Amino acid sequence: MSDIKIEVNCATGEVTEVPLTAEEIQQRELDAIAAATAQAEREAVEAAAADAKASAQAKLSALGLSAEEIAALTK
Repeated sequence: MSDIKIEVNCATGEVTEVPLTAEEIQQRELDAIAAATAQAEREAVEAAAADAKASAQAKLSALGLSAEEIAALTK
C-alpha cells in the first residue's frame, strides 16, 4: 500500500494526494491486523461447524441411517 490518501473536493472536483500521517499509518496497520484476526476467527468457526456436522453424520450412519435419511435430517 502506498502512504498517501486521495482527497476529493466534491464542490470543485479537485483531487489532491496527501501523505498519510504517522497516526494514520499506524491505524491502517492496526486495522489490517484486526481484519486478519477476524477472518481467522471466522474460518475457525466455520471449520468447527464443518467438523461437528461430519461427526454428527458419522454417528447417524453408525446408527444405521442411510445417506438419504441423513441428508433429510440435515436440511
